[in-house]
Amino acid sequence: MKAVKIEKTGGPEVLKVEEITLGKPGNDEVLIEHVAIGLNYIDTYHRSGLYPLTLPTGIGIEASGIIKEVGPNVSEFSLGDKIAYAGQPLGAYCTHRIYPTKNLVKVPENIDLNNIATLMTKGLTVFYLLYKTYAVKAGETVLFHAAAGGVGQIFCQWAKSLNVKVIGTVGSDKKIDLAKKYGCNEVINYSKEDFAKKVMELTNGKGVPVVYDGVGKSTFEKSCECLQVRGTMISFGNASGALDPIDVPKVLQPKGLYFVRPSMQQYLRTNKELNEATNMLFEKISSGKIKIEIFKKYKLDEVETAHRDLQARKVIGPAVIIP
Repeated sequence: MKAVKIEKTGGPEVLKVEEITLGKPGNDEVLIEHVAIGLNYIDTYHRSGLYPLTLPTGIGIEASGIIKEVGPNVSEFSLGDKIAYAGQPLGAYCTHRIYPTKNLVKVPENIDLNNIATLMTKGLTVFYLLYKTYAVKAGETVLFHAAAGGVGQIFCQWAKSLNVKVIGTVGSDKKIDLAKKYGCNEVINYSKEDFAKKVMELTNGKGVPVVYDGVGKSTFEKSCECLQVRGTMISFGNASGALDPIDVPKVLQPKGLYFVRPSMQQYLRTNKELNEATNMLFEKISSGKIKIEIFKKYKLDEVETAHRDLQARKVIGPAVIIP
């Protein structure tokens, strides 16, 4: 059995693969053999120290696998069940793991474990963005940054299934067709064009009711310019760096904007909330309304390379680590 550990924060070089020995699962726990591990940009925040952790620690927030052993008091899961999870506790970068059942979900037989490993975090993020943080309505036009990325590809498909129009931004021309492939109605290369000006043109000067921004520092103020009066600015990532302190009178007050900084643990705190979200995600996948193509598969021993590729924006779409 192997697991990736970090003893100090820093660059990809701090990721170390170690041999581990696991004991028996305890009350309400199971032993999982991982089939695939999701690779997410938030993993780089944990590794770098942007999101502080108690060290030493494991890393990784989502995976899929097969239950190999069940602990005492476990009744809802059985040996051989296909399962997946996303969120706390960290430590998904490993071949095997003991994990609490309260955070697990069963995966339907018709859903591939490689795909669901990279759809849990991204798909559940899209769920709360579309239904909870801002409940979109059919016919609305929204702005989503990094539309060709892993979350963006799922978001655009899911929004399209709800009859919501998406204006997407990308960082290069080569990503335009990819964003359109997954359902973007309009795509703006923000490295070449003033996206705020273009959004206002596309909406006849009205602006959009909501902006979904996982890019962060480089897009924040322009995103606020795109919003209607009483619009909602949703900041859920820092791909370009953490946000600077917000000048409320300058940025939010003129249009009475709402600013939200959501995360998964705020929306999926209970088993009931988790099941609601995963059931809707599984339905979208089973019906073909969300389709996924794995961009790249890395071996566990290639985790350092995976993080370097992720930060260099070489990972265009969902990627997994195969233990």
